[in-house]
Amino acid sequence: MSASTFRSLRIRNYRLYFVAQIISVSGTWMQSVAQAWLVLRLAPAGHQGVDLGVVTALQFLPMLLFGTYGGLVADRLEKRRLLYATQSVAGVLALVLGLLTQFGAVRLWMVFVLATLLGFVNMVDNPARQTFVLELVGRDDLPNAVSLNSVVMNGARVIGPAIGGALIALVGLAVCFEVNAASYVAVIIGLTLMNGGELHRSEPVPRARGQLRQGLRYVWSTPGLRDPLLLVAVVGTLAY
Repeated sequence: MSASTFRSLRIRNYRLYFVAQIISVSGTWMQSVAQAWLVLRLAPAGHQGVDLGVVTALQFLPMLLFGTYGGLVADRLEKRRLLYATQSVAGVLALVLGLLTQFGAVRLWMVFVLATLLGFVNMVDNPARQTFVLELVGRDDLPNAVSLNSVVMNGARVIGPAIGGALIALVGLAVCFEVNAASYVAVIIGLTLMNGGELHRSEPVPRARGQLRQGLRYVWSTPGLRDPLLLVAVVGTLAY
C-alpha cells in the first residue's frame, strides 16, 4: 500500500474531519440498531414489522422527497457553520431519545417524530458534509479524500452495530442513544479546531429562480452524472 493511498490525511483539517467522522458515523449506526430494537419493544404484538418499516420510512422520506432542496440549502450557506447547526441538532435529538428511553417515558409515536426530525436534519447535513470535503482538501486531493470517506462509511457500518449490540446487552438501549449524542461532539470539536485559513472555500450560491430545475436538467443531460445516480438509486432501493 503506497503512501499516496492516505495522502489526504497529510492535511490537518481533513485529519480532524476523518477522525470525527469515524466516531460520529459509528455512533449513528449504533443508534440505528438501538432504534430498531426499541421499536420492536414498543410496537404492539403482530405490528412490529409494520412499525419498523414506518420508522425507517419516516427517517429517510425527507431525503427522498426534499433531498435536492437540502443540497440547494448547502450550496447557499457557508458549510462549516451549517455543519455546526446540523450536527448540534442531530446530537440533541439523539440525547432526547436517550433520556426518554432511560426514564421509561418513551412511546412509539415519539420515536416516529424524532426519526422524522432527524430525517429533515440529514436532508441538509448529508450534502453539506459531502461537499465540505472539497473545501478541506481542494480539487487535487478530492478523489483520494472521497475514497477515504467511503472507507469510513463502510467501516462504521461494521463497528457501529457491533458496539451497539454489545451496549444493548450490557447496559441497555438508552446508553446507545446517549453515546451517539456524545459522538456528535467529536464533529463539533473537529470543526472548531480546524484552521479556517486553510480551507478551500467555495462562494455561496446566490438565491435565484429556477436553480433546482436547472440542476436537475444538467444532471439528466450529462451521462457521466445521470447513469451513476440511476445505478446508485437502484442499488440503494434494493440493498438497504
